[in-house]
Amino acid sequence: MNHTGPRHELAPRRTAFLFDLDGTLVDSVYQHVLAWREALIEAGIDLAVWTIHRKIGMSGGLMANAVLRETGRAVTPEKAKELKDLHKEAYGRLSGQVRPLPGAKDLLNYLSDADVPWAIATSGGVASAGPTLEMLDVPEGVPIVTRDEVSHAKPDPDLFLAAAEKLGVSMDDAVVVGDSVWDLLAARRARALGVGLLAGGYGQEELERAGAYRVYQDPADLLTHLDEVGVRAE
Repeated sequence: MNHTGPRHELAPRRTAFLFDLDGTLVDSVYQHVLAWREALIEAGIDLAVWTIHRKIGMSGGLMANAVLRETGRAVTPEKAKELKDLHKEAYGRLSGQVRPLPGAKDLLNYLSDADVPWAIATSGGVASAGPTLEMLDVPEGVPIVTRDEVSHAKPDPDLFLAAAEKLGVSMDDAVVVGDSVWDLLAARRARALGVGLLAGGYGQEELERAGAYRVYQDPADLLTHLDEVGVRAE
């Protein structure tokens, strides 16, 4: 049977991007690693640097708990807070070394110019994230979600869910971009597509195993492949 009634074209669905911050848009992972190393030494805990790196991307509280468990120390709220405070102090001294990753500003500017919605969701607190966001020249009105605003940080999905809500988009239309397995596990739990970047030090296979359906070197590499993740030039 031929259908002779009027045909209604569906509006195209627009992809929205939810970005992690450290290791995804700014080159800060190793400053965080060294800050945690300094905090642990001050607290009398000896842990190899590579072990610390494997946990970067978690919230500070989860990181402290994981480190204490691994070293056999009692996981008390007081000890976890001490480590978080020591890390914050040490990172403050190292944060002047942090720079945007290659292509980060160009990528964000391109998305803004193309009217593609995007937001940033970081496991860091507002105090540490503020100066970093200034480096990226984030336009006014772009949603920023920090650890202070949600109940649980990565690998829980709360940060990305809150960012999508601020953008007014469904997670079905969201692409989470992150550099760690914790970002991608959170993306899976939020039921969003995950894109991994190698800029934070995790390997391609690790990121793919955690749920990345595409992996790129850094923001510059992602920018040249945006058509692969649903953004096409008009």
